[in-house]
Amino acid sequence: MKALVIFGTGDIAQLAHYYFSTDSDYKVVAFAVDEEYLTESEFCGLPVIPFDQVEHRYSPESHDFFIALAYSKLNALRKEKYFAAKAKGYCMAKYVSSHATVLNDGAIGDNCFILEDNTIQPFVTIGDNVTLWSGNHVGHHSIVRNHCFIASHVVVSGGVEIGEQCFIGVNATLRDHIKVGEKCVVGAGALLLTDADREGVYIGTATERSKVPSSRLRRI
Repeated sequence: MKALVIFGTGDIAQLAHYYFSTDSDYKVVAFAVDEEYLTESEFCGLPVIPFDQVEHRYSPESHDFFIALAYSKLNALRKEKYFAAKAKGYCMAKYVSSHATVLNDGAIGDNCFILEDNTIQPFVTIGDNVTLWSGNHVGHHSIVRNHCFIASHVVVSGGVEIGEQCFIGVNATLRDHIKVGEKCVVGAGALLLTDADREGVYIGTATERSKVPSSRLRRI
């Protein structure tokens, strides 16, 4: 099995440890964080070391690396650490769930985190450092560019282009053949029917509370 070091000690790092350990050819051997965030010596029963020392203890010649961070600062932090690890000479791992339907001939970049029940149709291109949480549909001939985060149950229709560093929220829907500019935020439940401008924020309408309290509902 390949040896793997994971950057991070948060929830996503714990999930990455679980998925790589149970559904990949990797063996996780350690975690790394920036020294100012080093508050514990172990995580998930494995050593935690400062990132600036990691290549001296876990050589890039014998270890791969994975950045397990979310979408903080519109994915900029994950992007920064991705390039920092590559600069140290590491090959970046990727996780693609065995329970995902992947039909795009492996056109998936490195440091991707693609969880269960995703459907990736033929002729889709997924860039580097992309997270697809569980249950998404990415339609044929679509492009998801580098450093994006797509939350659960998003529908990306055919021929869509999503620019770098975008965040797409839970249950959002993107109609076919539109372009989403880089660093866009598409909120939970939003519906995009036309192109989205660079750095645009598109928020779905929240359901309001009814004026009738639940105690007055007759059929529940």
